[in-house]
Amino acid sequence: MFIQENISLKNKNWFQTGGNAKYYAEPVHAEALCNAIQFARINNLDIFVLGEGANILISDEGFDGLVINPKIKDISFMDITKDTVHVTAGAGVSFKDLIDICLENNASGLEEFSGIPGTVGGSVYINIHYFEFLLSQFLVGAQVIEINTGKIINVDHAWFNFGYNRSTLQDKNYLLINAEFKLKKTDAITAAYNKGRRDEIIRHRIKRYPNKGTCGSFFRNFHENEVTLESAGKKMIYVAYYLDKIGVKGNLKIGDAIVSYQHANMIVNMGNATSCQIIELICSMQKLVQDNFGITPEPECQLVGFKNYPLLK
Repeated sequence: MFIQENISLKNKNWFQTGGNAKYYAEPVHAEALCNAIQFARINNLDIFVLGEGANILISDEGFDGLVINPKIKDISFMDITKDTVHVTAGAGVSFKDLIDICLENNASGLEEFSGIPGTVGGSVYINIHYFEFLLSQFLVGAQVIEINTGKIINVDHAWFNFGYNRSTLQDKNYLLINAEFKLKKTDAITAAYNKGRRDEIIRHRIKRYPNKGTCGSFFRNFHENEVTLESAGKKMIYVAYYLDKIGVKGNLKIGDAIVSYQHANMIVNMGNATSCQIIELICSMQKLVQDNFGITPEPECQLVGFKNYPLLK
């Protein structure tokens, strides 16, 4: 197993910030992934699994452990019937590539997540979602490695205990090797239509959201029990609503870190921002929401390598 040392992470995440990984590995198959985990276990190292780096903020001090960036990229189709098809994809497969390959093979469903950056591993980890669709609606099984033992096990949908932005993988006891999805089998005409939908979804996302220098939505939406404000008889859970009300969109800025003019819950690195500046900006946003509404936004973005929790509680 080739373990690299002192590798920059700045060019490996969408924010384009952060320091170095003490150790870094890119395993290309399950055995190599097991070896990387064993290296971390023998050397008593923390592990962080990196995909395309779209939903993370890395400390300027880097990560004092082993960063594993899986490059397991096998894709296979099986159990093909008149109406359904199962596709299994490695954790390192780009989700964009998976969508494209599925559509080329007349397999429909995953195009609902077009334009969301990430790998299969990261997408399953966070249970990506867009409008009424959750990735968990399509996943039927997977292979994972237990970190403490290195044992490879097959798991089903229920094992993941999926929720909104939630899966069992977030407990940090297992790493994904591959995931199996059940999709709809279509004809060529329907597949062509779905390719058009894919392109339109991407066009819509690019117009609505920043598509570089950001982690996407930084804060999770509130739970209903956390808020009292209602609109049309429903609890106002959307964090962007509160951020819009306090006027931060396109205005609040620290260094090269700014709240996007397109979306109040997205932070953009305009070129030379540091993770420290992004944290300072985020804390300012939290404080404004606290002062105006008495509630505190919490991150859905993963914070990596910070010795102490850097945000307001």
